Order: sequence, then C-alpha cells, then structure tokens
Amino acid sequence: MKYRHLGSTGVKVSTVSLGSWLTYGGYVAQENAISTIHKAYDLGINFFDTANVYMRGEAEKVVGKAIKAFPRESIVLSTKVFFPMGDGPNDRGLSRKHIMEQANASLKRLNTDYIDLYYCHRFDPETPIEETLRAFDDLIHQGKINYIGVSQWTAAQITEAAHIADQKLLNHFVANQSKYNMLSREIEAEIIPTSAAHGVSQVCWSPLAEGVLTGKYSSISEFPVGSRAAENKGGIRTYLTELNLSKVNKLKKIAAELGVSMAQLALAWVLRQEQVASVVVGASKSKQIADNAKAADITLSTETLNLIEQILTD
Repeated sequence: MKYRHLGSTGVKVSTVSLGSWLTYGGYVAQENAISTIHKAYDLGINFFDTANVYMRGEAEKVVGKAIKAFPRESIVLSTKVFFPMGDGPNDRGLSRKHIMEQANASLKRLNTDYIDLYYCHRFDPETPIEETLRAFDDLIHQGKINYIGVSQWTAAQITEAAHIADQKLLNHFVANQSKYNMLSREIEAEIIPTSAAHGVSQVCWSPLAEGVLTGKYSSISEFPVGSRAAENKGGIRTYLTELNLSKVNKLKKIAAELGVSMAQLALAWVLRQEQVASVVVGASKSKQIADNAKAADITLSTETLNLIEQILTD
C-alpha cells in the first residue's frame, strides 16, 4: 500500500480507501462487512469512510464495531453531515445546530472519541459558509474532529470558503470528496486546479463508475443476478450506455496486456493525478478489496495513459 498527504496537512492516508455507501448497514451482512474492513486493514488500508446518512446511521454503527479491533491511532476515519436525519426543519443542512448534534450522534454510533475527517456532504445554500466553518472550527478545538472537508462543492464555493477561513482565522477544508472516474471527468477543468491552489486534496468516490469499470457488464439491458444494476442501486444505470460499454471493452484489452484487472486499471488511472489523495472503493467481500488494493502499486506509463486517453475521448 502507498500513502499520500491529505491536502496541505501532515496526515497520510492510503491511496485506496474503503467506503460504506450502498453496502454496510443493510445490503451486506454485518459479518461480511466487518471481515472486509479487517481485510482492508491487513492490506495496509488505513482510511475508512462512512456518513451519518448511510442507512440512517446503521453504516456508522457497523464501521464503529469493526474498527474496535484496531489501535485507534492507526486509522483515519471520516464521516459526513448534511442530508436529512429526521423529519424536522433543522434535521438537515450545515447549520451550527445540525452540525453539533450530528457530530455527537456520529461519535456515539462510531463508538469513538474523535473523527479524523468530517465532511460537509453537500453545499448548503441556506446557511452562511462562515457559520459552518465556525461550527467545524469549534469541533476541532473541542478535540472531536481533526480535519474538515467538503463533498461535491463547486470551485467557486471552495474558493469562497478558503477566503473566509483566511479572513476569520478559521481552520481550512483539506479534502473534497468528488465523483471522478474514467467515464466522469468533470472535476478536471476547475475543481482539481482550484482545490490544489487552496491545499485541498481530492478523495474520489465512484472511481469504478459504480461497477461499470470492473468490466462485469456486457449489456445495457441484461445484468448479472444480484449486481447493482440488476437491483438498480445508486446511479449505475446512467453509466450503462452502448458507448461506455464499448470503451470498457477496449480498456479491458489494455488491462489484459498489462496483466492487471480492469478495476485495477481504472483505479490506477484515477491515482495518476497527484492531487488525488485516495480513491474510495466499496467492497462487500474480502476478495474485492484485495483486488482493488493492488491498484496502489500500479504506475501507468505515459504510453499507456495516451492509449487510454484516445479510447476515452473517441
């Protein structure tokens, strides 16, 4: 396993990290989830991601139970706040009230004293950024969180937050959890350079396009039994187009020539970006995380990257 700095901080995270979206706390048996987390740790993965909204807190409970087997200082634990956790008008968003309440609730569910990285799960247009930053800053001073991040914020929003933090002497965001993969490259134009200018790393979710980049799908209408597409989970069917499957088939040939799996090729491609601190993968079985973890040690040559670029842009 290899490690990279998280933003402009001194902390290092594994370049492959394990997430719990659409997996733990409901869809995957608890014993499988825990064994997969333990396998990830044995492989050198030290970065584990979850969110309060995943299965309304159940994913955090599973992650909390699993990590009790590890020395707390040996892992970097992240969770998030923003999406509704109740039916009330204040049970959502990035107000000071909701952030403080959910931070404490997440700590209880995770059964830990502190969160390493606490994300704004989305941007809240109804709450001033300064209010959000001050709440996070207070949580840092209370020792409940160590670092703060955002997810799916625009370049302008990241820039505004950095300027406010400078002006008010508040802690800065150090990570942006962004969607990025071979079939979804929107962050390359503005998000990556803007984030780099403000000391913010990318932590990329859906690096395998919800499974399409594993090469398991050969049709846009017939899916493997039990697969995410068959059960229509997440947004996978938006990736399942004839054009995308044609690209994947060509990419599979490159992976075969290199002697790596299609998933490993896709993950190594995302990690070619130095500004990417980690790719967040979802795994329901130990075998999957073992395969994904090998991507950390793959360096793609310039020639290979050029071939991939031709396929992706044709």
